[in-house]
Amino acid sequence: MPVISYREAMSKAMREALHEDEDLFLMGEDIGAYGGPYAVTKGFLAEFGPRRVVDSPLAESAIIGACTGAAMAGLHPVAEIMTINFTLLAMDQIVNHAAKMRYMSAGQFTAPMIIRTVTGGGAQLGATHSQSLEGWYASVPGLKVVVPATPYDALGLFRAVRQEEDPVLFVEHILLYSSRGDVPDERYVVPVGKADVKRRGDGFTIVAYARMVAVALDIGDLALLHMHVDAAATGAHVAGGLANLVRDLGRQIKRRLGVRHGRAGSFSRARVWRAICFSSAAGMTQEGIFPAQRRFARTFSLTPESFSPMPPVKAMPSIPPMAAIIDPACRVIQ
Repeated sequence: MPVISYREAMSKAMREALHEDEDLFLMGEDIGAYGGPYAVTKGFLAEFGPRRVVDSPLAESAIIGACTGAAMAGLHPVAEIMTINFTLLAMDQIVNHAAKMRYMSAGQFTAPMIIRTVTGGGAQLGATHSQSLEGWYASVPGLKVVVPATPYDALGLFRAVRQEEDPVLFVEHILLYSSRGDVPDERYVVPVGKADVKRRGDGFTIVAYARMVAVALDIGDLALLHMHVDAAATGAHVAGGLANLVRDLGRQIKRRLGVRHGRAGSFSRARVWRAICFSSAAGMTQEGIFPAQRRFARTFSLTPESFSPMPPVKAMPSIPPMAAIIDPACRVIQ
């Protein structure tokens, strides 16, 4: 089986799309003569011409707006935004227009477009070029978010999102372009929204996506664990497939490279603990420690003091009347 890089897989995916779909075109900054910021579209301008590979100005809102209109008119645009940080300049077009077109037109119009962008830090590009904002977009109704973890996933998922009738944010991690993996010559498609079990085990589950899938697999190789590890990747939709993937929700570990607050794993973690802890009062012990935490304690030789017990339920504090707050403030202003 051929071994190719993540960059080569993405290049193959888009070259294949341009050959197979006459209505498909690319638009983005420096994707033509320069060959793309990450060399994914190198040689495309000479091969397909300026009508199919459109070099745009440095205007992210205009790129997404033009592609949204083209998609509504029957074309199939692939917009490239250099990094996910720059999608903030086009957020109104992405969130309020492209993603809402089907709903706002009562199904009369759709926007079947793909927005390619790059996420993640670690490339020493500064704080404003190193954010992981895909979790934000995963919460937007009408928008799907796809984050491939391997060259195999990148090619297979791009083939899948070409069939979507609504906009898709196709996110590639900046540190994965040089990674390599097996990609068969035979045509295949990786379905969107279905989690992929990379390695089966019976100890606990590691849920990850993008670059952290490789890290999760490395964790599984550590002899320190002394147990089998089930390393899983939500390589498709960020939160998709977890319900069918994670059987023992109390033994789940999520790994993600990014900031602590508002990350994609927060949603699944909330669902996990709600499912195992609040479905029945029997889920709690007298000490206020969940049985799942006890299993972790046995595995890693931790004591019950390692976990914070559930705080006792207290009555809500009394709230003073609004007048008691507003009146003094008004007197100060006067």
